[in-house]
Amino acid sequence: MKSRGVGLPKSQSAASRLAQHTDQHPGSSNNNGGNSTEEVSRGVAVEKLDSVKKWGINTYKCTKQMFSERFGRGSRTVDLELEAQIDVLKETKNKYENILRLATALTSHFQSMVQTQQALGDTFADLSQKSPELQDEFGYNAETQKLLCRNGEALLSAVNFFVSSVDTLVNKTMEDTLTTIKLYENTRLEFDAYRSDLEELSLGPRDAATMVRIDMAQHDYQIYRDKYERLRSDVTIKLKFLEENKVKVMHKQLLLFHNAISAYFAGNQEQLEQTLIQFNVKLKPPGSDKPSWLEEQ
Repeated sequence: MKSRGVGLPKSQSAASRLAQHTDQHPGSSNNNGGNSTEEVSRGVAVEKLDSVKKWGINTYKCTKQMFSERFGRGSRTVDLELEAQIDVLKETKNKYENILRLATALTSHFQSMVQTQQALGDTFADLSQKSPELQDEFGYNAETQKLLCRNGEALLSAVNFFVSSVDTLVNKTMEDTLTTIKLYENTRLEFDAYRSDLEELSLGPRDAATMVRIDMAQHDYQIYRDKYERLRSDVTIKLKFLEENKVKVMHKQLLLFHNAISAYFAGNQEQLEQTLIQFNVKLKPPGSDKPSWLEEQ
């Protein structure tokens, strides 16, 4: 009986010590989770460092190639046919921007004239009511100005439609193609930089260390060559579709512009209205081009 009485407190004491040990080290079960988080953070940092290193090497090679080309010491890959098409596009864009600028100015000046005609017609109409001795004279002048104003608004709708279409062609369609061309030109520089690097290594000694560097340079060269070929194909396709779209859009818009201008200055109201219907141009009421209150905020 005594021996049992002595053994029980020892058992309780051991349990108590175990509980205290557990209380003193509550985070021991989370050590693996903490280590895993640290490893992930370390991996992200290494990846970022590697990315910055690659960017630095690429920038150095491209800068070196750019200066070599500029001072006539390095060669560059040239696609004569494609570069001629790119030059034509840039020249065409400059000319179309001039058309857009002049057509916009014409719209602004003509808008002012229509507004003046509107105000003059209203003044004639008011004087027609207040001047009995000149009622007829003021009256038919008021009607003439209102007719001119109505025809002017029709012409403005046609010209605004022309300006909007040319603006889309120049600042969206052409600009999209030029953005792809800029990517192509940057990729061409990268490709030539890695090509020159490979050629330079190939002319040197062929020891074991150099062969490893040549293999790495060959791998990089192939990557940038594939990228260059892909973008050159993209530019060729976009230039083709741009030319087709330009001809289609401008054929319609130039016909609209000619017919509307001719009908207006010939005083042919019916032909002017038919032109708007033919090209699906909606007649805009005076002041509709002004921005709304929400757009001004």
